[in-house]
Amino acid sequence: MNRITIFLLFFWISSPILAQDTIVYKSNQIRDFKLIPLPAIASNPANGWLFGIAPSATWRMGNPERTHLSNLVGNLLYTTKKQWLISSRSNIFLADDNWILVGDWRYFITSQPTFGLGSSTPNSPQENPNQPGVWWGEQQMDYNWVRFYETVLKRISSSKFYLGVGYHLDIYSKIDNFMDAEVTKELTFSNDYYNQRKGINLDKNTVSGITLNAVMENRDLAVSPYETNFALISFKINPEFLGSNQSSSTLLLDYRHYFPLSQTRKRHLLAVWSYGNFLVSGHLPYMALPSIGYDMFGRAGRGYSQGRFRGENMVYSEAEYRFPLQKNKETFGGTVFVNAASFGSKLTKENLFAKINPGYGLGFRVMINKENRTTISADYGFGQKGNSGFYLNINESF
Repeated sequence: MNRITIFLLFFWISSPILAQDTIVYKSNQIRDFKLIPLPAIASNPANGWLFGIAPSATWRMGNPERTHLSNLVGNLLYTTKKQWLISSRSNIFLADDNWILVGDWRYFITSQPTFGLGSSTPNSPQENPNQPGVWWGEQQMDYNWVRFYETVLKRISSSKFYLGVGYHLDIYSKIDNFMDAEVTKELTFSNDYYNQRKGINLDKNTVSGITLNAVMENRDLAVSPYETNFALISFKINPEFLGSNQSSSTLLLDYRHYFPLSQTRKRHLLAVWSYGNFLVSGHLPYMALPSIGYDMFGRAGRGYSQGRFRGENMVYSEAEYRFPLQKNKETFGGTVFVNAASFGSKLTKENLFAKINPGYGLGFRVMINKENRTTISADYGFGQKGNSGFYLNINESF
């Protein structure tokens, strides 16, 4: 279900802003700028046909020997259902990696199915046996979504550790729940039931908060790492005086490790990812609860559609084996992966790990810039109960 067929006509532009033989580096000087515009045509059941561009850019803000590669991925898509999907996500390292700026900006006029809370939700819509009068399974939602996330991190001395703060804003508006025409039952939608129980507005939801962040950035290249690791701890406070519907707090944990399996071909590696998102206090609107595929770049949960599982608490893990497909070149590569997710919900009384939803799949890689490791990735994932999907992205999944 929700299979996506995507056709891309792509080309790339490699145009360094500064001469390659420059040997004097000024602070925060832009170097090695590369832009990859990707005209995109796509189709899926939720959006119909999509048309637009999906550009990706990489550059350095200082001496390449001491400054990580910065990157930005954008989307500007319009659909035959009169929807707009506009986003910009960035990870910018200033000179000598002294500061990191992390941005996630979105404006969506869109729709998406939701299935209720927990890991046990079925595919097809039906009445929830544990909550009579409430829908369980696929329910369609139209909504507008504005997101503005910006985090500033300061390096601690010359270490790999950073501390910082961020401002995170999500606004969900014009929320409309509906079912397919052939469904005749009149039951309460999962979104409405949850928000009514928590005393949250049904038409517009706002989550506005400050994050306290600790990061270890030890990857050799953030966009497509070959080795070492990355860790993030983010505690978010969403007070009412900043505009949130209700006060709440959340904890996000993210750890990634990369194990080279060959010293001569570092593209031959094992990558592992663990991710947890937990509601610590208060209440979040239904749409803002932890959900599959809602990490920053939307890469978690291959094998399931975005938003397929949702709950107050979430734990996710993934392992991926990456390998080159050519003996002496790095252009083509492949991958096989497995993942698993579990969701808990106090409202449905389902505990974390009571049910685990696994996924697995394989993928193909085309490295279009070896220096910056810019890669086109195409994956097909399989989940349980007939769930599956095709995923086409820029760079590795994590």
